[in-house]
Amino acid sequence: MLNALSNTGIEVMVSVTNEEVLGIGELPSTAAAWVNKNVAAYVPSTNITAIAVGSEVLSSIPHAAPILVPAMNNLYKALLASNLNYQSNGIFPLEYALFKPLPSVKQIVDPNTLFHYNSMFDALVDAAYNSIAALNFSGIPIVVTETGWPSFGGSKEPDATADNAETYNSNLIRRVSNDSGPPSQPTIPINTYIYELFNEDKRPGPVSERNWGVLFTNGTAVYDVSLSDSDSLGANSSTAFCIARPGADESSLRDGLNWACGPGQANCAAIQKGEPCYSPNTVQNHASYAYNDYYQKMRSSGGTCDFGGTATLTTADPSYGSCRFIGSGNSSMGGLFPPAALGPIGPFFGSSTTIVLRFGRIVAVVALLVLLDLNLRNIL
Repeated sequence: MLNALSNTGIEVMVSVTNEEVLGIGELPSTAAAWVNKNVAAYVPSTNITAIAVGSEVLSSIPHAAPILVPAMNNLYKALLASNLNYQSNGIFPLEYALFKPLPSVKQIVDPNTLFHYNSMFDALVDAAYNSIAALNFSGIPIVVTETGWPSFGGSKEPDATADNAETYNSNLIRRVSNDSGPPSQPTIPINTYIYELFNEDKRPGPVSERNWGVLFTNGTAVYDVSLSDSDSLGANSSTAFCIARPGADESSLRDGLNWACGPGQANCAAIQKGEPCYSPNTVQNHASYAYNDYYQKMRSSGGTCDFGGTATLTTADPSYGSCRFIGSGNSSMGGLFPPAALGPIGPFFGSSTTIVLRFGRIVAVVALLVLLDLNLRNIL
């Protein structure tokens, strides 16, 4: 059963049987053996969050009363000895780190704020903002100075692959290029530096430490990655529509649809039964309409076309039949909403902030060396 629950994220409580309580209470070694067999053997893949010591022990085994508390103490000491007392309860899927859409059962929700986090990147940035707020500071923009993914690793680093590195950096670029911040600071873009430009062949440590670059040391590409957001269109384009990304997870699309029509305040009347945009009755179609309605109304005040990676921008008018998307030249809205006179204030107090992806100062150094080389050639 515990194996079947691995990698599901479901919280699991394991129980000591009443028959085992006496032995565990009498001998610490028995408690240690129980923890090794029933807890240590399954974590962290199985999300074990608690241990129940018996069930109605005092009514079932009256003479066990003197031994019940010692049993709990022995189990706790066994957890300490196995370094399990401070184990994280959370299991974070690889897809979460790679900005890939998650099914609703695996989505990360902060129980205190009810913010939904579609990527570990956003969660970490928000953690920094919350830490700043806890110290009674505000208005300090966060710059991510290093983030990336290794393209190759050792035998104990199975996720360090070129495919994962390309996926991470491509999705990272798409994420930060939409000029939005994390859930707690949605209007503050995240200025980001990718780590790093070149592999470092002589760097000590694990194999992955030498393979974070997007280029080999000879300047050839380790993998293909675009340094621009291929999905991004100009903010003032009169033909930009926000639609559901083809192939997006249906459960994630449904969550995005519910958010757009609820907290996002999109006008979803047209996708109700009997209305022009109801058919085809698919989550993909309804999400596209709701996403676009939200985006066209809210983009001038910080709204983005992302929805947890399930949305994308297109110049092709998605309108069909009598169903007209806002932004269409034939829509009842007569075109797009005009931009606000003053856009949202960015982290550096301008009317807007452009995200620039950079590979640190090394880019400037390389450019300078190239120019020097060209000048020397001209002189010689």
